[in-house]
Order: sequence, then C-alpha cells, then structure tokens
Amino acid sequence: MNVLNLARAAAIAMTVLCASFTASAEPIVLKLHHFLGPQAPAHTRMLAPWAARIEKASGGKVRIELYPSMTLGGKPPQLIRQVRDGVVDIIWTVNGYTAGLFPRTEAFELPFVHTNDTAATNLAMRELFESDLAPEYEGVKVLFLHVHAGQGIQTVDRPVRKPEDLAGLKMRTPTRTGAWVIEALGATPVGMPVPDLPQALARKVVDGAFIPWEIIPALKLQDIAGYQIEGPGRARFGTTTFQVSMNRAKWDSLPPDVQQAFLDNSGEDWLREVGRIWEETEDVGIGLARRAGKELITLTEAELEAFRQRLEPVVQRWIDEVGGKGIDGGALVGKARTAIAKHAGGGR
Repeated sequence: MNVLNLARAAAIAMTVLCASFTASAEPIVLKLHHFLGPQAPAHTRMLAPWAARIEKASGGKVRIELYPSMTLGGKPPQLIRQVRDGVVDIIWTVNGYTAGLFPRTEAFELPFVHTNDTAATNLAMRELFESDLAPEYEGVKVLFLHVHAGQGIQTVDRPVRKPEDLAGLKMRTPTRTGAWVIEALGATPVGMPVPDLPQALARKVVDGAFIPWEIIPALKLQDIAGYQIEGPGRARFGTTTFQVSMNRAKWDSLPPDVQQAFLDNSGEDWLREVGRIWEETEDVGIGLARRAGKELITLTEAELEAFRQRLEPVVQRWIDEVGGKGIDGGALVGKARTAIAKHAGGGR
C-alpha cells in the first residue's frame, strides 16, 4: 500500500471514529407532556427547573423537552394512557382526571387529611409510596407525587361563610373526591380539566370552583371570580394529587447514571421545594385578586368547624367505596394523617 492509500485509509478511519464518538455523545431526548400553558407556575417554576437540573446532573446525557398545553395531542385525561403506551416519555397530570384509577392515593385528597402544609403532604405520599400506593402505578416509573396548596373556594358572585351558602350552586372540581365534597355541601359538582374553567365561569356553566389561588393569574380568574374563601391559617377543603411519571420501559432503558440523576433530583429536598413553590404562588395569585378588588374571606374556627362536620361523611364514603376493592381505607387514612403530621412544618 503506497503512502497515498495509507493516508486515505487513515482519513476514513478517523471519520468513522469521529462519527461514532458524535453518535455516542448525542443526548437521550425525553418528551414531557402536560396540560397547562407555558406561563403557568407549574411549568415555569416546577417542571422546567426540574428538567434543567436533571439535564445538568446527567452531564448532558439527557435532554428533556417540555410540551405544555397538550401540544402533542389528546385531552388531559388521556395523559396517563399516553405515558403507559409510550406515546410520550414523561407526563405531569392530575390523578383524578382518570377517576378511580388511583384509589389509594385519593386518601390524601380527602377533606381535612391535607389541610395547609403542601410539603408535608408531598413527603407523606413519598413515605407511604412503596408500602401502600405503588400497586396502582403499573406501567410507569413514578418520579414524584405532589399536591397543590389545597382546594379553596372561588365563586363568581356569592360570598360563602357556611355550608348552606353553597346550596344550589354548580361548582367545578377535577376529581371524584372533590365531587363528593361538593355534594356534601349541597352544591352540584361539574367535572372538567382546569383549562376549561374560565369559559365555564364566564358563561355561568358553573358558579365557582374548588381550586387554589395559584391558578388565578394563569386563567385570569381575577377578572371573573369575585370571592376567594379559605379557613384560618390557610386551611383548605381537600387537595388534588399530581404525578410526574415516566414510561416504565423507557425508564428501564436508561443508563444507571441517568436514572440516578432523576432520583437525586426528585427526592425529599425536591418535594420540600415543590411545597414552597406552590405556597409562594398562592401569595402571587391571591395578591392579584385583591388588587383587582376581589374579596378574600377567611373563615373563623367556628365557621370552619361547620364545614368539618358536613364533610366528615365524605371520608367514610371513600372508606366504604375503596373497601369494595379490597383496600383498608380506614387504615390508609390513619397512615396518611400520621405521616402528614410527622412532616408538618418541614417544608417551611
């Protein structure tokens, strides 16, 4: 082989080697799909920073592309199926959008199980996940569960200080446990994903909603809802559970160091931070409503007690219902309350 042929062979070998190195250096691209808009705090303050931390912790081996507002297609209740079927890699969704699919996790949504400490409830769900919640998450790798700050009451034009004030109203809720709360208070529940709420309020399809304050700016509810109602110390009337989960087969295909990057950035410290994020966005939302001239009604302890008494049967209704599925609901509610109390104050 002459010198020219040797040079050509060396050049070809170097090209192949460089192409191989470039291919191996290409990041793993994961698509994260969710239902809120790109300006919502859940996107800007929780999901986007979380994705960026994982990308950094993986040393650039993974890239997470966020697709808000259902831009990859489908409706919010279809998110869990999309991730289980591998249509998308990761989803953030409301568990209650698929009623009855996550009955054990519903224990944390019940009235006065969660009250006002978001981080504590996040940590309690993590603590009980392997022992009690895991069986209902087949087909996915749960990266973290969380709640929002809790269901406050927002109404268009009716102040509320006692359960009877809700009689006859139509109230939006995302979950079946929320629907039971509304029924117990003498109102009519209307289920719908949160992006549909502004139009429903404006058209009087519903008179109000059980929903936290953080969503006020994203949905411009300060232009529609005249009253926001909560208990003393920001006590709420239940909450909503969310999951960030990955397709199980996709998770199993990831290199161990990339998996560890996810785990390291989805643990207890992160759940405390998520709690702070959601509580801080409550301040932003209610502040906007107050500046728009809306009224925040804080119930007295005696007024809140009237709601507790009316809503206690909701807990028993849930216990009886899940008992038919072989779940000891009474024990699970007890564990949830104990774990939340254990973690109370840990996120502040």
